[in-house]
Amino acid sequence: MSSLNVEKLSKRNHYEEITEQIKRLIVEGKLKIGDKLPSTKEISEQFGVGRSTTREALSALKAMGLIDIRQGGGCRVIREAPSEGDLPELQSLRMNRETVLELLEARESLEVSNASIAAIKHTDEDLVALRQLIEQMAQTVGDETEGERLDLQFHLTLARATHNSIMVRLFESIMNHIETAIHDIRRVELYASTAVAERLYQQHSAIVEAIGMRDAELAANRMKQHLQHVEHIVRKHLGDT
Repeated sequence: MSSLNVEKLSKRNHYEEITEQIKRLIVEGKLKIGDKLPSTKEISEQFGVGRSTTREALSALKAMGLIDIRQGGGCRVIREAPSEGDLPELQSLRMNRETVLELLEARESLEVSNASIAAIKHTDEDLVALRQLIEQMAQTVGDETEGERLDLQFHLTLARATHNSIMVRLFESIMNHIETAIHDIRRVELYASTAVAERLYQQHSAIVEAIGMRDAELAANRMKQHLQHVEHIVRKHLGDT
């Protein structure tokens, strides 16, 4: 598919409008399950926007569960329309602060369990993968784009180290929504600051150390401390006292 039946945007940086137009094409059946979207470059040209705006829109559509973003950037439609079982508050692009905080609370509950389970069930290959990510983090402190990517990869790798497919799917679902909700906060507050990025690296490293020791309680405690630190930064950004 090389062209979308869309309207060029009148204002710049309105990724919400791109999201709504593509979502409408999916809901109306003009884009069906399995259909491949044009490239990010082609979509950007059709809407008359920059590629970063298009990428934000695609991330939002992924968070809604409408498309899948493959490695290499290709996107396919995976669902016809929002299902009735979805929580309506998670379909909004502009989630309110209470929903963001509830997502962070749910993430903490899930990931503390993941760390505990991974400490017991991880394989040697899982540990090697986690340690390699820690090494890459050490080399890229201060690079917000790499920092954000490696952080997500670390937590996904840890979830997979539970060898529990349900835990992995729950994690992916929660993180899709969190990425959309706090994307700007992650960039501005967590990774642009070298001091904060350094502390996050140390926390990730401490979690891997506990997993390597197969100490479930220590791994859980260190994950809890790490996520509470992240939540504190997010709360500060949202204006919490």
